[in-house]
Amino acid sequence: MDAIESYLSANRSRHLDELVELLSIPSVSALSEHKEDVRRAATWIQQKLTDAGFEHATLMETGGHPVVYADWLHAEDAPTVLVYGHYDVQPVDPVSLWKTPPFTPTVQGNQIYARGASDDKGPTLMHIHALGALLAVSGKLPVNIKFCIEGEEEIGSAHLHAFMEKEREHFAADLILISDTTMISPTQPAVVYGLRGLTACQIDVKTAASDLHSGLYGGAVPNAIHALVEVINSLHNEDGSVAVAGFYDNVAPLAQEEKEQYAKLGHDDEAYRASLGLTQLHGEPGYTTLERLWARPTLEVNGIYGGFQGEGTKTVIPCEAHAKITCRLVPNQDPQEILDLIENHLATHTPPGAKVTLVRQDGGKPYLAPYDHPAIQLASEAYAHAYGTPAVFTRMGGSIPVVETFSNVLHIPVVMMGFSLGDENFHAPNEHFSLDNFDKGLRTLCYYYTHLSQAMGQA
Repeated sequence: MDAIESYLSANRSRHLDELVELLSIPSVSALSEHKEDVRRAATWIQQKLTDAGFEHATLMETGGHPVVYADWLHAEDAPTVLVYGHYDVQPVDPVSLWKTPPFTPTVQGNQIYARGASDDKGPTLMHIHALGALLAVSGKLPVNIKFCIEGEEEIGSAHLHAFMEKEREHFAADLILISDTTMISPTQPAVVYGLRGLTACQIDVKTAASDLHSGLYGGAVPNAIHALVEVINSLHNEDGSVAVAGFYDNVAPLAQEEKEQYAKLGHDDEAYRASLGLTQLHGEPGYTTLERLWARPTLEVNGIYGGFQGEGTKTVIPCEAHAKITCRLVPNQDPQEILDLIENHLATHTPPGAKVTLVRQDGGKPYLAPYDHPAIQLASEAYAHAYGTPAVFTRMGGSIPVVETFSNVLHIPVVMMGFSLGDENFHAPNEHFSLDNFDKGLRTLCYYYTHLSQAMGQA
């Protein structure tokens, strides 16, 4: 490890320069105008994998944005690790709230600001750098490696499931390693063993054939926005719980051991509230904040629009209105079944004079892993090597749909070792990534890869 530490120190400037290069590419997968930028990011990663010494680096077509594949398969009697990451990023709107241009990476103090810095270009590139360091120092790797770096994670990995079904033999491995999760704090790393799932939909409300003059028709016709507000309000009870019939029926309860582990983390509700600029927290009663965040389902309104949006006044009664909804799901909840329940709810809560339609969108199932697996336990030890403290084992409130895909298609354990922090503004303006975690994360990963064969009894 001493030689590896020296190599990482000597190449730190180059590693940071390469991160800046990758972050400068506006690979926004959701926007068609950035289609070529997304492919440019894929090509950039393909070349870096080749430069680092990996073989068969190629772009594999999916029907959407390509998957970057590469491998190194010369470690006899050693496990094969499939490294997953994504090179696509979220849109940057509203640009006016960014303190620095989102695709002009800027280092301030020990943070680098840019879209994709924390989610997920920084952590993905760390695997290339860590494994590249092992190859450079030893001329070989202690394990076999395959890369699957996709370009559609931020749009629900729309093509990846079918792609993995078709290419399952090509990506066969003993475990999957992902760095797209978060740590508890800068000094407390975490190994995530559970993720919430996701389902999404849009609610469309229609009333008249067109917008109507509010003076000529006001008081005699239904208003689409009023109807939408009534529908949205019906989705929750006053205490914050979801009012959709059957929503909680299949939810797997938290084990007592998990409750005790979460309690030991010492979460400070007051500090959490203050950090978010809130006057109070709000959520499903009967659960702690961490339990709500990691192990309970949600239904959230993400956006609402309709009627006149411009400056000043336009005296119309809108004929249509729309809301975007997402639900975070927990074990035993199925995305399509939840949408069925919401659709049934809308049918029984449609206001007079309105037509309410549910438009189904992408989703992914929740995931829960056995955290006593030796590959997952080693992750905690690897963090301790770099951070001086072992990782805790947690669930995470976010969703990575591809995790459930990998688990079901390849039938191998998924190890989630994240290096991002919850306050790094991923999906929001001023996204940033800690360069301290960039440095320590490289050392964590080098330790993990070096000791994995022994941990799995294949040394």
